[in-house]
Amino acid sequence: MSINPILSVENATKYYGGVPAIEAVDFDLRPGEIHALVGENGAGKSTLCKALAGVIPLNSGNLTFEGAEFVLKSPRDAFDKGISMVHQETSLVPQLSVAQNMVLGRERLFNSGRALRNEARQLLRSLNFNVDPARPAGALSTAQRQMVEIARAVYNNARVVILDEPTAALTPEETDHLFFLMNDLRQKGVAMVFISHALEEALIHADRITVLRNGRKIITGDAGQFDRDRLIRHMIGQDISQKTPAKDRAAKPRKTNKPILRVEDVRMGNMVNNMSFSVYPGEVTGIAGLIGSGRSEVAKVIVGQIRRNFGGGHIYLNDREIRYRLPAQAIQDGIAYVTEDRKVDGFFETMSVAENISLGWLAKWAKGIFLPRRARLRAKVQALEKTLSIRGIGQDQSVQRLSGGNQQKVVIAKTLIQEPRLVIFDEPTRGVDVGAISEIRDIIRDIADQGAGVLVISSYLPEILDLSDRILVAKGGTIVAEFSADEASSEKILHAAIH
Repeated sequence: MSINPILSVENATKYYGGVPAIEAVDFDLRPGEIHALVGENGAGKSTLCKALAGVIPLNSGNLTFEGAEFVLKSPRDAFDKGISMVHQETSLVPQLSVAQNMVLGRERLFNSGRALRNEARQLLRSLNFNVDPARPAGALSTAQRQMVEIARAVYNNARVVILDEPTAALTPEETDHLFFLMNDLRQKGVAMVFISHALEEALIHADRITVLRNGRKIITGDAGQFDRDRLIRHMIGQDISQKTPAKDRAAKPRKTNKPILRVEDVRMGNMVNNMSFSVYPGEVTGIAGLIGSGRSEVAKVIVGQIRRNFGGGHIYLNDREIRYRLPAQAIQDGIAYVTEDRKVDGFFETMSVAENISLGWLAKWAKGIFLPRRARLRAKVQALEKTLSIRGIGQDQSVQRLSGGNQQKVVIAKTLIQEPRLVIFDEPTRGVDVGAISEIRDIIRDIADQGAGVLVISSYLPEILDLSDRILVAKGGTIVAEFSADEASSEKILHAAIH
């Protein structure tokens, strides 16, 4: 492998509102390498990558491509150099077809729709992507949209591909496919920058790793020089065990044998099949299972986002049977649902932190013209911001400018201001760094300790084992096993979920 970088930046600095998002960062990328970029949310990873892709301008710093200095004024400049970025939220035009998105920005003067689709189909097949080139991009799954973004980079002969959290919403099978493709591109000399919160992915698949902390580069080295503990120490500046003391997850005495929620033989299409379970106040109940096991679907049935079958079982809240037509009805009854996709369903990204949290209050408490005094509501919002340690540049900062962990805290704050009796968390720490993960898990435990019922749905077994007082395993749309905290293990859960 050549040691001469294809792309590098020296002394990269970017300010937002007088606060540095990255400061004096040096970074280089070699041809045919996968270079992992890791760090806590807010460390500056996405800011650096957006600067390398021409999405944002630097306040200072020198960019070099193949040994020659250049200035990026727009993503088009980067595109013309062969630099493509696959964003965490894909940039495809939903109304255009897959084939049209692949050639967007590189259209010919005369285009044949059939020839374009055939060309796109051949490329997609060569990459082992099972995507119809005539299908509208808006109808694709998250994994398929990422496939099309990568295919577009390959179609345009990209020499540098920047991947921002590409595996955050992928199944294990889709993740394996992605890394197979990345290895194939590496063999062809394509250089890749790879942002990931899953440290094992960086350790296994990267050639080199760079750690950022608080907008500064801490260390760069060959992947073989690191292990998980050493990466975490560089990321947070101390041992994770010092930052958050270990919690004793042994089973605790149940405060009451009367459940706050009972789900009995609920059915929804072919995804939920006679599912039954209970949630108790003051207790964290975890649901584990593979993708497609019906975990998220039953949560959406409970809160009225989707409807169960006619005659499809019973749901009881404090012994009162419920069947919501709208999520607003669940909110009024004290049930809160923290979505697995915060960027789509969790907040209004152009609104401020305070405005988003206030909307949670209005959804529960506002009645017609009877609105709260602004000072009173602001005091509630500020108290939650402080309690949850929501960190931003300023109180009027839009949520889209926050790190993933702080965005998730905003969603949780919108929930807590409603004073719910039952909170359902769906993948609560997806796309969140190790430091924020610990904080969010502490928040979830505190909610249960204060007497609310908590249901946690997670694909990450260490999270289920760490958080739950009781663990349910879903398979084929039903609950197939139940474990207490002290008897559960990854092996037992996986065995129940698969066999």
